[in-house]
Amino acid sequence: MDSIQDIRDKMFQAGYICDDKVATVLFLAEALRKPVLVEGPAGVGKTAISQAFSRVKGLPLIRLQCYEGLDESKALYEWNYKRQLLHIQAVSNQNLSVQEIEEDIFSETFLLARPLLKCIASETPTVMLIDEIDKVDFEFEAMLLELLSEFQITIPEIGTIAATHHPYVFLTSNTTRELSEALKRRCLYLYLDFPSKEMEQQILMLKIPQLPEQLAEKVAQVVRRLRKLELKKPPSIAESIDWAESLLWLGKEDLDMETALKTLSTIVKYREDQEKLERIIYRERDLNFRG
Repeated sequence: MDSIQDIRDKMFQAGYICDDKVATVLFLAEALRKPVLVEGPAGVGKTAISQAFSRVKGLPLIRLQCYEGLDESKALYEWNYKRQLLHIQAVSNQNLSVQEIEEDIFSETFLLARPLLKCIASETPTVMLIDEIDKVDFEFEAMLLELLSEFQITIPEIGTIAATHHPYVFLTSNTTRELSEALKRRCLYLYLDFPSKEMEQQILMLKIPQLPEQLAEKVAQVVRRLRKLELKKPPSIAESIDWAESLLWLGKEDLDMETALKTLSTIVKYREDQEKLERIIYRERDLNFRG
């Protein structure tokens, strides 16, 4: 099994910069065969961890995007009712018993596997991402407990399907609500915050190799200051990458006040935030954002 330093190096090669804390959690998740719950504000790279890890392992990533109202039929499985009905009509003249027909239509042939069942039933190892788990209700969260404890899914009409290969599991949460203790107990916990200026500069230069170091440093510095302001939506790491790439396309090697004002739309996505920043920049006449 890879060492912690090996994990850091391989994650870097896969396009993700992680420190010893993150690498240690990934190491222990593999050693203990535990899911990883990654919490933190939106835009700090929580989803990217699982994506980079899947590249490191060379395994497919199967993602369940959570949303309010998500139910088992969209996450686990559902029956292909139209195909079942056609089958019933096709065998209606064969004098089959009700039990025989039920055995036919409630078989894997008529089962539509959704993301979670696909991971469990996969004949090869996978990486499972349950993204933004805090958006679902407690009932759905409770349903996950069997999956995360036993790596199996029970289908009443068929029985229990157990994983041949335990998937690597990542859950992300933007902390919009408190998750249950039962769920957290089954996971290793990792909290991510926005990176330091130095780390964000490294991220920018990793994602955009041709980016001048001076421009990467300036973008990282300004974005960090933006996040300290009371904005409706602080810039994410992905948006800082977009900003740096936009500046590169504009032929900029440094960031000045005029260029910052012209390109605010790449990092600030609410009108009131843009107006607030414009007032601050004009008042200060520089990019220190002391206001």
